[in-house]
Amino acid sequence: MRKLRTIEMHRLTADEFRAAPKMPLIVVLDDVRSLHNVGSVFRTCDAFRAQAIYLCGITATPPSNDIHKTALGAEDSVAWQYFPSADEAVAELHRQGYTVYSVEQAEGSTALQQLSVACDGAAAKCAIVLGNEVKGVRQSVVDASDGCIEIPQFGTKHSLNVSVAAGIVVWEMARRLLLTSQP
Repeated sequence: MRKLRTIEMHRLTADEFRAAPKMPLIVVLDDVRSLHNVGSVFRTCDAFRAQAIYLCGITATPPSNDIHKTALGAEDSVAWQYFPSADEAVAELHRQGYTVYSVEQAEGSTALQQLSVACDGAAAKCAIVLGNEVKGVRQSVVDASDGCIEIPQFGTKHSLNVSVAAGIVVWEMARRLLLTSQP
């Protein structure tokens, strides 16, 4: 087996990416403090062609050398918007007809593998909210969400790095929304 060279992977340019069809998913970052985590989420959203990222509260915005270190240019391809708070972002998403899920351990949360994605279908729109590295998604945002998704964990720790959690949930959404609908 031979590793592929970058030129053999037929990657999109940033302009081609912006013009390409997107997965109907917006990722909301609620007060994420680490610029490296923000950059990692940009890179994940680029990999799966998420529609956009909403950066909220203290979450840093591009341009930033520290975001670029992990985004590796994805901050130039993935659409993003800043909101003073995730509450405002969620309200705007609801106005636009999105179903919003907070990724959080909460009473009544749905295990990721059991989620019946309410955003299935060509016209459906979905958003996920990921929270601060210490405090998680703020309670007011959880309250405003249409539901909570919980990633099952089986060890002694019951938390994941926010960029790791984003990767897991965005992949699962891509698997359900993109891969299962392709011929």
